[in-house]
Amino acid sequence: MAEARRPGGGAALRTARWGAAGVAAGTGLLGLVLFALGREHAWQALGGGLVVVGASVVLGGGLGFLFGVPRVRGGAGAGEPPGSYAPNTNLEQVSDWLTKVLLGVGLTQLGSLGRRLHDLGTALAPALGGGEGVAPFAAALVLYFLVLGFLAGWLVTRLALPQALTETDQALDLFLAGQDHDRHGDKVGADDLRVRAMQQLGLLGGSAERPAALAGQLPPSSGSPTGPEGVVAEVRSTARRSALTADQVRDLFADGSEGRRIQALALMQGDPALADLPSVLDAIGHPRSDFEQYHALLAARGLLSRLPAAEAQRVRDAVATQLVDPRGIPYGSDRSWLAEKILSRIQAPGLVPARSGPPAPQAVPQVVPVVVPVQPGAPDAPSEGGNS
Repeated sequence: MAEARRPGGGAALRTARWGAAGVAAGTGLLGLVLFALGREHAWQALGGGLVVVGASVVLGGGLGFLFGVPRVRGGAGAGEPPGSYAPNTNLEQVSDWLTKVLLGVGLTQLGSLGRRLHDLGTALAPALGGGEGVAPFAAALVLYFLVLGFLAGWLVTRLALPQALTETDQALDLFLAGQDHDRHGDKVGADDLRVRAMQQLGLLGGSAERPAALAGQLPPSSGSPTGPEGVVAEVRSTARRSALTADQVRDLFADGSEGRRIQALALMQGDPALADLPSVLDAIGHPRSDFEQYHALLAARGLLSRLPAAEAQRVRDAVATQLVDPRGIPYGSDRSWLAEKILSRIQAPGLVPARSGPPAPQAVPQVVPVVVPVQPGAPDAPSEGGNS
């Protein structure tokens, strides 16, 4: 146990597991290669054997997936949150059932199992080149890789699928919450929830690690928010009910500590009337941490509809500078998603030529037909362009 708790013990354990799986699969394949080399048609035996191996692994993996699919907890048990996933116990139930059947029926009924395996080996023998001794080897090959595929499929499903389903459900909840915030006019909160949902799905990279002292610098919460993100969201939601003025929020940001600066940015996110553009630009261009820059971009996102054109261009210049700076906003991060969204909402000057009005329609020349009178008794007048 002490060995497993050492640093790097988890990586060593995973390496050992993958090594054991590789040895098990390699042993079976090595046996197939040695068998094929001893046959008259070695390539035919090897090719047919690989097809049998692949079919057995796929069948076993499918059965393993079926037994390993998790079930949804209903939250009835103590300490079980609703919507979480628990391992499927069908494998244990089937194992108990098979054990009782085998004990009840007795060893005399096991004779049919050998006959069925022999029939299976005989049916697969032509695929391995045929000949003496091929049927037992074909049956053993199927059993070996069927069991190996079943164990691999069951283990992968039981270990990976519950986590993937849980993360997907959490991301869906965040997206739905973001839509609800959007309907209520909270664009900043909606974008924050969408970013967190995309982070949950692995579509966006997160900001750097939060400083250890940040949690102690933020104000105490009335509920139980999760980490600094929850505290910031709570401050943002109470900004419109706050008794602070815009000058007090600016002084809070100018305090200097990162916790106060982030608290001031959260208040600016929740109530744009408290926002101070120079403070937001300072947090974008000279942040104390990536976490602070992320919330400065959120605050700038909420200010866009209130800023005149000149101040909006200042925001655009600050954001664009951070995007092109190698030490600024990294591509594919949560901050780059917000930065690109801000830039898409601010039109760059000089890209669209100014026009005073719609273009005047061009005059279209009118064709007036010329009517030539014809005298009675005179020959017909020649048509236009005709010969006289």
